[in-house]
Amino acid sequence: MDRRELIQFVAGTVAATMLIKTSNTANAEGPMQLEDGAVILFQGDSITDAHRDKKKFANRANEARALGDGYPFLIAGPLLKENPSKGYKVFNRGISGNKVPDLQKRWQKDCLDMKPAVLSILIGVNDIWHKMKGRYDGTVEDYRTGFTELLSQTKSELPDLKLVICEPFALRCGAVKDDWYPEFDQRRAVAAEVAEAAGAIWVPFQTMFDTAIAEGTKPEYWVPDGVHPSVAGHTLMAQTWRKCVGI
Repeated sequence: MDRRELIQFVAGTVAATMLIKTSNTANAEGPMQLEDGAVILFQGDSITDAHRDKKKFANRANEARALGDGYPFLIAGPLLKENPSKGYKVFNRGISGNKVPDLQKRWQKDCLDMKPAVLSILIGVNDIWHKMKGRYDGTVEDYRTGFTELLSQTKSELPDLKLVICEPFALRCGAVKDDWYPEFDQRRAVAAEVAEAAGAIWVPFQTMFDTAIAEGTKPEYWVPDGVHPSVAGHTLMAQTWRKCVGI
């Protein structure tokens, strides 16, 4: 890493760290309060999709097959068990391969029309992964602009929405090579900045995994190919999400 890359990396890390502090105090006043029947919606790419059924069961709230086998399912289970009288409706609308422009194309149907009380978004890894594979040419600024526009539209149409932005993550193993950096860290920093500007709760997934690795496990244990979490990885994500969000 040369001097310029080091400066960019440090800047991104500082921005993310500042927002991690915000996430840790976002619910200092107590658990998030939701009305009975509240819709909780998860959006993103394959990490959120997690092999969910998109056809027969897609429109059923709280349906295991429609929630996939990743962190949304692992969040929904305890949440529904602990609140049997609340009538919460949990949906997963993550789609494998999605980037920010893909969310924009389907946002009305797959988000706004569903009128969620809580919206969780994890997006960003494909915006660089597809670029590395020559299938996309979006820049860091394109990511910033598109993500900002998406959240602005969402808040305008759903002013009472509780918004959750999850930190994009990648671990240096599998498909993730040195040539992902420093651009991936720049994109992480952008996600943090966009989340702060939108007043969202920030869930620091990259920092969470980095901490787990620093404590003695290999990256492959949590995210075997560098992008898609293992069962342990998804479980850690679910626990961290609930702690940060407060439900």
